[in-house]
Amino acid sequence: MNGKILVLTALESELDKSRAPAEIEVIFTGVGKINTTIATLQAVQAMQPKLVVNYGTAGKLNTKLNGLVEVSDVIQRDMNAEPLAPRGRTPFAPDLDRLVSGQRGVICGSGDSFVTSTDPWLMSNNVDIVDMELFAIAQVCLRHGIPWRAFKFITDDANDFAHEHWTANVANGQDLFWDAMKGVKV
Repeated sequence: MNGKILVLTALESELDKSRAPAEIEVIFTGVGKINTTIATLQAVQAMQPKLVVNYGTAGKLNTKLNGLVEVSDVIQRDMNAEPLAPRGRTPFAPDLDRLVSGQRGVICGSGDSFVTSTDPWLMSNNVDIVDMELFAIAQVCLRHGIPWRAFKFITDDANDFAHEHWTANVANGQDLFWDAMKGVKV
């Protein structure tokens, strides 16, 4: 598969892999940063892609967002090793504070929790959307020198109704994603 584009998404319910063109391989990672790190590392080592693209769902904090968005930066919203480092920073690893895709877009906060309420820290750090996988993917790509991009479909408002809205909307972004992929080149 050398040279192909690798698309990583958490769940089969988010993306129909049978729609992928021949130059794209789709792998499902499972939910959360640990599952995603393992799956991403295995896929990158086995396939040696030229580009990794993450597609997934996200809750929005920025009320102006809807539909499909591209991510420019990702941070770990649940990294909290205070007092060794401020929240969002990995102690003794400043290269992991903010991972950048090189594309214009929104700021994503990744963490191993489903966001259902306002978090002032996220707002003060200008986080636009929240997910549970992207930081892991971006970190593996950083370590292997592979460019990455990420597209997220807004399913919910990261509030008390997030789980209901996510369940109702989880599969609704794939048409937008496959259309966006037509413009993605290695």
